[in-house]
Amino acid sequence: MVRNVVLVGHSGAGKTTLVEALLAATGAIQRAGRVEDGTTVSDFDEVEVRQQRSVNLSLAPVVHNGIKINLLDTPGYADFVGDLRAGLRAADAALFVVSAAEGIDGLTRMLWEECAGVGMPRAVVITKIDHQRANFDEVLASCQDAFGDGVAPLYLPVNGTGLLGLLSQRFFDYGGGSRTEREPDAEQLELIEQYRGELIEGIIQESEDESLMDRYLSGEEIDTKVLIDDLEKAVARAGFHPVLAVAPGVGLLELLEVITQGFPCPPEHRLPEVTTLDGKPVAVPSCDPDGPLVAEVVKTTSDPYVGRISLVRVFSGTLRPDMTVHVSGHVPDREHDLDERIGALTSPLGKTQRPIAKCVAGDVCVVAKLAHAETGDTLSDKERPLLMRPWEMPEPLLPVAIRAKSKADEDKMSQALARLVAEDPTLRLENNAETRQLVLWCMGEAHADVLLDRLAKRHGVEVEKIELRVPLRETFGGRAQGMGRNVKQTGGHGQYAVCHVEVEPLPSGGGFEFVDKIVGGVVPRQFIPSVEKGVRAQMDRGVVAGYPMVDIRVTLYDGKAHSVDSSDMAFQIAGQLALREAAAKVPALLLEPVDEVSVLVSDEYVGAVMSDLSSRRGRVLGTEAVGTGRTLVRAEVPELEITRYAIDLRSMSHGTGSFHRGFLRYEPLPSHLADKVASTED
Repeated sequence: MVRNVVLVGHSGAGKTTLVEALLAATGAIQRAGRVEDGTTVSDFDEVEVRQQRSVNLSLAPVVHNGIKINLLDTPGYADFVGDLRAGLRAADAALFVVSAAEGIDGLTRMLWEECAGVGMPRAVVITKIDHQRANFDEVLASCQDAFGDGVAPLYLPVNGTGLLGLLSQRFFDYGGGSRTEREPDAEQLELIEQYRGELIEGIIQESEDESLMDRYLSGEEIDTKVLIDDLEKAVARAGFHPVLAVAPGVGLLELLEVITQGFPCPPEHRLPEVTTLDGKPVAVPSCDPDGPLVAEVVKTTSDPYVGRISLVRVFSGTLRPDMTVHVSGHVPDREHDLDERIGALTSPLGKTQRPIAKCVAGDVCVVAKLAHAETGDTLSDKERPLLMRPWEMPEPLLPVAIRAKSKADEDKMSQALARLVAEDPTLRLENNAETRQLVLWCMGEAHADVLLDRLAKRHGVEVEKIELRVPLRETFGGRAQGMGRNVKQTGGHGQYAVCHVEVEPLPSGGGFEFVDKIVGGVVPRQFIPSVEKGVRAQMDRGVVAGYPMVDIRVTLYDGKAHSVDSSDMAFQIAGQLALREAAAKVPALLLEPVDEVSVLVSDEYVGAVMSDLSSRRGRVLGTEAVGTGRTLVRAEVPELEITRYAIDLRSMSHGTGSFHRGFLRYEPLPSHLADKVASTED
């Protein structure tokens, strides 16, 4: 019997603290925050210790009433949404953690909608009810407003030391250090009656017994056992979402009961789509320990002592140590179609890894030393390779240019970055040939800081951030003529090539045209391609700031040659000189890339987003409503203006905005910015 539960909530809501409290309440650890080796449960990654916040998905198994609960603790900061999505993939239900002192943020609302879209069962736990600024009623109202229908409390906190059970109509007192139960007093009974009717109606609305509401409205007292049974079914069907409250030592048993009794077990969870390697759908029995093996690597990390560690959810079949499995994935340029031997299987608790004999369908475990399997890969029987549909990952949109601090760092950097990319599907590595920069595409500043921290501390590679160069283009601002004269006499064969060209600009997107207007053989036919080759070589190097030249027509109309000293190379050089002379006679324009940008935000931020895009030299093309309360803003924005837009949009929209971008065309860079770029390059 297993329950897989992912904890979701904004940073600081108390998710990790709640996990540690549940570990202590079930006897997995002696006291909240410490495991056998003295580290905290969240101390698996050294970055988390230094930054004092969760940046990784972590697994903490507990056992309550004979049922194993895999608690999947996710980061609450938007930069680490990749780990959060991985937790949602591995879980069968979600526990939304909300602070009674701080309320709900926009990201939590969005994640609720995401879970609702896939029918994931959800419950809400309100933490920090003992905080001096805690306001349970206010936060409960916020939850009901943000999460919609079907959100109602099962228990009401009393002074941070007790709970009123709305179904049982009992008072659970934790004031003495352990739970005692008694009848509520008159004032507490009034409070129960105030909330109990709404709770019962919410449960009955989701009941399969259509006569139950009529019986309740007619005044019949519905048996508590019937209500509890219907509550469990409603929660498992994602139709009802109970709200619980916890504080240190308060409400943990009630929460464990809801998780074990109300949340669905793995066989009730619909298996993601499974196909053969060539894309044919395959029917796989859901959560059958004796069925074909279908498991997924939901998270990959590297330990300096153990090596690569993979967090794996088994959806079908049974995973055992030393068995050989087939590894298949969705990234074509990586090794994702091979057989690999399974190493030791363990169940983690902080840095402690406890060996296990097998991992059956529905469970989650850690596999050591998988050399090739990466996050998102499918593990299946080698005789019957299968592939699971990948889960959606957000696109990294913050570019960070880096360079090694020393030659020794440069030698190690390539391998270290490859390991980081294998671990983190929200990281993209780009080696930009045009700007000659190494660029990390990240989710945000915090994500970039963690990656650089890991490079330094885990892999011993010191790098520094440098200013990002946006790949510009150059073109001619008008028609001009140029002569290339390459005449040199050395002891033996010399060089002799003269060519006259006329250059004119083409419309945007026109590319390059080379026109041959030589008459009378003044430039021999075999050397005309050499002139074009030289012109193209100079275009690649640019003539103003070192950027490639585009959108020009070059016409070769005259020239001279020598019967002995003319050569292919001589005319290549002449072609380069001719283009440069022509460029010196007219303004050479710098062109900047313009992106098509789509920004999805809540309606309340549309005005601010449109104003901000205009301030970035953007052109807003229009807006359209998306669902309820959200708007898509479409615009064309120069790429120079949105290198840090991932950070700015998050700040502007309080973490609720998202955007996509794609190259559209090149346009002339304004003269004041072009002068600045040219002077920088000089």
